[in-house]
Amino acid sequence: MSSSQQPLGLYIHVPFCAGKCPYCDFYSLSPAPGQQEAYTARMDAALAQWGDRLGHPLVGSVYFGGGTPSLLGAQRLAQVLESAARHFKIEAGAEITCEANPGGTNRHFFAALARAGFNRLSLGLQSANPEELSLLGRRHSPQDAAQAVEEAEAAGLDNISLDLMLGLPGGSRSKLENSLRFAAGLEAEHISAYLLKVEPGTPFAARNYSLDGDEAAEQYLFAVETLARYGYRQYEISNFARPGKESRHNLVYWQCGQYLGLGPGAHSFLAGQRFYWPRDLAGFLAGNLPVNAGPGGGKEEFAMLALRLNQGLTLQACQARFPDGQALFWQVKENAKRCPNHLVNADNNQVSLTPEGFLVSNALLARLLEGVE
Repeated sequence: MSSSQQPLGLYIHVPFCAGKCPYCDFYSLSPAPGQQEAYTARMDAALAQWGDRLGHPLVGSVYFGGGTPSLLGAQRLAQVLESAARHFKIEAGAEITCEANPGGTNRHFFAALARAGFNRLSLGLQSANPEELSLLGRRHSPQDAAQAVEEAEAAGLDNISLDLMLGLPGGSRSKLENSLRFAAGLEAEHISAYLLKVEPGTPFAARNYSLDGDEAAEQYLFAVETLARYGYRQYEISNFARPGKESRHNLVYWQCGQYLGLGPGAHSFLAGQRFYWPRDLAGFLAGNLPVNAGPGGGKEEFAMLALRLNQGLTLQACQARFPDGQALFWQVKENAKRCPNHLVNADNNQVSLTPEGFLVSNALLARLLEGVE
């Protein structure tokens, strides 16, 4: 299997977590004795195997997600990153991100990450309102988040992203405004603001927790407007950044680039094929092979992912990707004529969704991609 000339995105899934939040559907579990050491050793072996298999390709971003990667500890995280650097060519200036929860870290942890080569931190703030944090099962306070940001920046990790949740049960515009103001006041470079999606099988689903659809939509549009006022440009449905601070790793996904995901539950897209590891830590530790998920990266998928971005689908990107890319673009542009103007923008170079369009993106995508093969 060979890689393209474009740098890969490398994703490391750390499945360990101190406890399951009631809305969470990601694969995570509390570590049993010895599992963190076993996981680290197995990840070292997987990095060696895949580095050799792919010919030690260039990597432009490394993302440690979870779970709660910080629970693995700075020493093990550094060991895994060092292994990645040994078996892949991590380009100079690559974006290297670690997710963490406020309150579960300290300045020594952040300093160790910075020494190891991490240069970006993603913190799960979720809300600046204590009652909402309690509802979400979070173990930190707003003050913990502020302290984590301060200590991370002092350690040299000044490229910080904060996660916020919109559309929470019992939520209001005033509560949301407080969270947005709090996050912007911490001077984060990047903010991810997700509408709560109640996943089947989670405690939130059992409690039928959800906000009225119209109220959730109003909160979303208010967040877009407010974050713009604070200097954060929306570049994807749920992501906002100061100029030049967009998540380079996540852009790999949305631009249909190649990426390798390692760890239980991690997904990959290489050489036109998709595959994934089952959500099974024991299987991953045993060295089980990933599951083939079939081909990917076709025209419909490429256009669908591009339309998640603020810039949308461009004629230039279509032509660069496919020999007949111009036909793809004109098909989508023609379909856009049947969509309301306040939801879709289209001209001879670009088709994109407005913030209002993002709210009903599933329905719009079905219409925009009609006839695309």
